[in-house]
Amino acid sequence: MADIWWKAHPHDLNRLADRVSSVYVERSHLDRDENAVVIINKRDTVRVPAAMIAVMLLGPGTRVTHGAIRLLADSGTAVCWVGEQGVRMYAAGLGPSRGAGLLHRQAHLVTRPKERLAVARAMYGMRFPGEDVSTCTMQQLRGREGARVRKLYQAHAKRAGVPWNGRVYKAGDAFAAGDDLNRLLSAANAALYGICHAVITGLGASPGLGFVHTGAATSFVMDIADLYKAEYTIPLAFDLAAKGLIEERDARLGLRDRIAADRLLGRIVNDVKNLLNPEDADFGDIDTNELWDERTGSVAGGTNYAQQALRSADMGEQHIAVIGPEFDEPDPQADAS
Repeated sequence: MADIWWKAHPHDLNRLADRVSSVYVERSHLDRDENAVVIINKRDTVRVPAAMIAVMLLGPGTRVTHGAIRLLADSGTAVCWVGEQGVRMYAAGLGPSRGAGLLHRQAHLVTRPKERLAVARAMYGMRFPGEDVSTCTMQQLRGREGARVRKLYQAHAKRAGVPWNGRVYKAGDAFAAGDDLNRLLSAANAALYGICHAVITGLGASPGLGFVHTGAATSFVMDIADLYKAEYTIPLAFDLAAKGLIEERDARLGLRDRIAADRLLGRIVNDVKNLLNPEDADFGDIDTNELWDERTGSVAGGTNYAQQALRSADMGEQHIAVIGPEFDEPDPQADAS
């Protein structure tokens, strides 16, 4: 295939930091109007410039047209289909990255214990400013983190004057367990996960190749989100609880406002790139179309190599297409009746 299947030119990755962090849509219809996504429901009609969004989160009751998805894809906006309140991630579309250099680097680091430990230490080092973690084992790092978070909860409970009886969380249904404060923490963390997921996919890294967390499709998302919980979601949840604001929407909007004020999106972009690529290596043209080769590493794509190797055997007709009728095509059943 000589031509790449998207038409838009790759966007400057640094522009991701200048975008609105996320737009969450629920019980609405999304369509396209020129270069804007139009969100329509029974109460409002909202136009959003597609190129200004980092991630579009599509919740339950959402319908979206092909034109809207195409515009978001061409604009480098990550599209995520999520469950109610954004707790579960069902599917995600491409972000602005068009290359795999950072992904290859991530895979190299995560599959080598020495390099993986170095990245994990760097992550913990970002959480413990002023402390030397260069010789700590993973067990020691987990112990330090547990003690740090426990002290944070206690300190914020005292500051905000809110009772704290410990973190309660039910995997898979974060809002089914714990008191109002625990549910606020879960809601704020879920929103933070969505934003980190958008940055990771936008840069072309893998959400699943984690260094501290492992085994989940969003392990790296949890790694990155943990860098900011002490600064953002934990104090936010206690502040909201102290004011009697206990709805999931309060947590999502509160986090959005703090992220916008501090320009956290740009910080996440830089942190991900620095953790995976501390030497700031040049990965070359991100729009490169190449084929892997076991001898040379890669060869140019878009080239017919039929003269260099035997043609593959004809596999026959193995492609199935299901295509609906044109809108103005008569219904055969209607004619028969």
